[in-house]
Amino acid sequence: MNSSLVGNQSGRPFCLLAISYLETINFCLLEVVIIVFLMVLIISGNIIVIFVFHCAPLLNHHTTSYFIQTMAYADLLVGVSCLVPSLSLLHYPIVLSESLVCQIFGYVVSVLKSVSMASLACISIDRYIAITKPLTYNTLVTPWRLRICILFIWLYSCLVFLPSFHWGKPGYHGDVFQWCANSWNTDPYFTLFIVVMLYAPAAFIVCFTYFNIFRICQQHTKEINERRVRFSSQDGEAGEAQPCPDKRYAMVLFRITSVFYILWLPYIIYFLLESSNVYSNRVASFLTTWLAISNSFCNCVIYSLSNSVFQKGLKRLSGAVCASCARQRVAKDSSTSRSKRSSNGCHV
Repeated sequence: MNSSLVGNQSGRPFCLLAISYLETINFCLLEVVIIVFLMVLIISGNIIVIFVFHCAPLLNHHTTSYFIQTMAYADLLVGVSCLVPSLSLLHYPIVLSESLVCQIFGYVVSVLKSVSMASLACISIDRYIAITKPLTYNTLVTPWRLRICILFIWLYSCLVFLPSFHWGKPGYHGDVFQWCANSWNTDPYFTLFIVVMLYAPAAFIVCFTYFNIFRICQQHTKEINERRVRFSSQDGEAGEAQPCPDKRYAMVLFRITSVFYILWLPYIIYFLLESSNVYSNRVASFLTTWLAISNSFCNCVIYSLSNSVFQKGLKRLSGAVCASCARQRVAKDSSTSRSKRSSNGCHV
């Protein structure tokens, strides 16, 4: 921590990762590389997810697609917001004061990640209702109720982190700014408020719903296999074990949720330790923060690798792009050949 401050007093840029820089480079090279790299991955990955959802109508048959798309839009905005610390580390002139910029940036990123966390909790509730009440699912989960739920997620996330402007730092998203690192402190009561209002309920809902989902799926699989064995023994044919139909899709969503909490666990632990004045380190602050933000790219990767319908939609989108490029190439070649023929005619 002191090395960064000393480096700043000697004329070097304020950098959280204290490494030796070349004299010709007047910005935090390693921080810029990490942030820009994540920004490109997050923006490109989530744009692909959004386009695939619009090009693959089958994906919209699942009600969870509402929440998946909400997460994709929130993660896309996280990637766009990463442009702010990149410009700051590159010493790009910003009109607003540094304190206001870092507060707004920390608030915006906290709200967007809260939307992702709440969406994952709602997805688990949706799958729990689909498995426990399949006959009344369509009457309970309707499109307008889903839209109201998504609107509530955004409003709730905005309200939960709104006191951060006066109460204390909501996280470490703004520590690339010197004012945030030196002057904007965390408050243990505000940390407890966020844990009680967001982290703890979301984690409890996810653990409760997925535990019961897999327990019910295991029970259904056992009953189905017992029936198949009973009927196949009567017919003299060997029956094959059939898994629960909803278990595969639940596993995809469970992987997304698991990776989310795995990447966010170091950040949450450091957040609690810093707020309680137990441990404070700027390098750990930077690494845990951007490790958590990298989840905005992991969501689209896991979903694209795990969901067969999404893979078909991605192939359809890539095929349409390739076909469009081929048509443009053919049109360009034909126009070139016509221009050559016309020029030869003039010479004759």
